[in-house]
Formats: sequence, structure tokens, C-alpha cells
Amino acid sequence: MTPPSASGQCLCGAVAFTAKLPSLWMGHCHCTRCQRAHGAGFVTWVGLAADHVSIDDPGNMLRWFSATGGGDRGFCSTCGGSMFFRSGQWPGELHVARALFTGPLDRTPQIHGYYDTHVEWISLADDLPTKPDPNAGAGQ
Repeated sequence: MTPPSASGQCLCGAVAFTAKLPSLWMGHCHCTRCQRAHGAGFVTWVGLAADHVSIDDPGNMLRWFSATGGGDRGFCSTCGGSMFFRSGQWPGELHVARALFTGPLDRTPQIHGYYDTHVEWISLADDLPTKPDPNAGAGQ
């Protein structure tokens, strides 16, 4: 049974959120921007309708970094925890890092996205489909 909502927070707890479910999707992103923003080989994102996510930030600690080339990344300015991603490429969506949720969700990862830029030091042991950067070869 799908829970009606799911909650989470950053490392220090200064920024918390509650998301009304169902989620739209869940996937592992292997793009170099996610690798650098999170200091990890890939990031697992949960795609949610932006208007279904309530952010609790009483101390005004949430900051947004707008990357050259598109996309905004939300992080806690107290602990530095990378939390959110939004982009005009996916209007109306807010992507939340899966590891921040404190309980179960309504799905498991469905895909490895931007796999053409995956790191060589991680071996996958699942049978999820892999998709390349949709803009690869488009002069970007």
C-alpha cells in the first residue's frame, strides 16, 4: 500500500520537507553535474509534482545555486546538504534526493540516466535500463 506522503530532511535537520505521493518517477542520475554537486558516483532522485512538496525552512537556510547551462540545485546553507533539483527541462517537477527521505516511498529506481557519463569505478549489479544524455551530440 502506498503511503499518502513521505518526509525527509537535510543532514542537520534545518530544512525539512513533506511530499504528497504518488511520486512521478525515481531514477539514478549519472551526469557529471550530479556527481560534482553530491560528491558521489551518481545520485538517486525522486521526481515529484512541485506543488505536492511542502518545504519547512523556518531558519531560511535553503539556498539555490543556478548552474550555467540550466538547472537549479537547492541545498542547506547550514550543513551543505544537497537536497533539490529543478529545471525548465522538467516544468512543474521538483526532484528530491532519495537518501533524504526518512521512510518508505511508493516505488524503487526505474532507470540509470545520463549513463554515458558514468564513473568507471562503480559496477552496476541490476538490470535497470541505461539511457544516455538526451543532449549528447547536440553541441552541448
